[in-house]
Amino acid sequence: MNHKMVRLLPGLYFVATPIGTARDITLRALDVLASADLIAAEDTRSMRRLLEIHGVPLGDRQVIAYHDHSGAGARSRLLDALSEGKSVAYASEAGMPLIADPGYDLSRDAARAGHLVTAAPGASAALCALTLAGLPTDAFFFAGFLPNATGARRKRLEELAGIPGTLVFYESPKRIAASLQDMAEVLGNREAALCRELTKKFEEVRRASLPDLAADLAEDSVKGEIVVLVDRQREAAGNDADLEADLRAALRDNSVKDAAAIVAEAHDAPRRKIYQWALQIARES
Repeated sequence: MNHKMVRLLPGLYFVATPIGTARDITLRALDVLASADLIAAEDTRSMRRLLEIHGVPLGDRQVIAYHDHSGAGARSRLLDALSEGKSVAYASEAGMPLIADPGYDLSRDAARAGHLVTAAPGASAALCALTLAGLPTDAFFFAGFLPNATGARRKRLEELAGIPGTLVFYESPKRIAASLQDMAEVLGNREAALCRELTKKFEEVRRASLPDLAADLAEDSVKGEIVVLVDRQREAAGNDADLEADLRAALRDNSVKDAAAIVAEAHDAPRRKIYQWALQIARES
């Protein structure tokens, strides 16, 4: 038996749960789950299964569902428990709560009410992927899930393009091919990594340029939880004047689309940005 009963101060305890392998939970997380007066979970079935795996007795305690669709009523119930001097443990289905998972409103309201808010930290898919991707970790930006619609997704990528750090995205297997294609178009020929099923039996890390990853996924569908990491924008090989000169030269003998593709590849620049520039030049000519 790995857990032990401990005396918890009244307050809200965010508990990290495994992102795959059940044994990745921390001993302190088990102590909190064993000792809290009340347990709340994004997925109550997953929480009950986790408690069973580690032999943590639930006793007569309740497991309350708290997720994006549970509304203010469930949050009010948890805040009432805190006001009564109880210890409340909350866990999302996998990883750290609030990291592309529910919990922000609960954390904010509990803190504003003067309750203790703390965490038993642990597994995080974003941090695990950063460790494995082979990309710079001195600075990174967690962007979560991109929008579903192509136009909104590309607009969001344009907003993120200039961030001076590794970009970290979560993505669905159903959208990964389209998202990688948009990333290649908007962000250009950057180094990237696709991390899939982290800590699970079929863990996989693919490291390649965005265009190469996009081409691979166009032919090979994948399953499972996915994290995509993209290197920061590097300094262009030449300056804007050189790029514009090459673009004007390419437009003499090529369509706007082909000229943009030629120059974007030559300068290792985002194709979508160069295409917009080519359109502007063509209109002025």
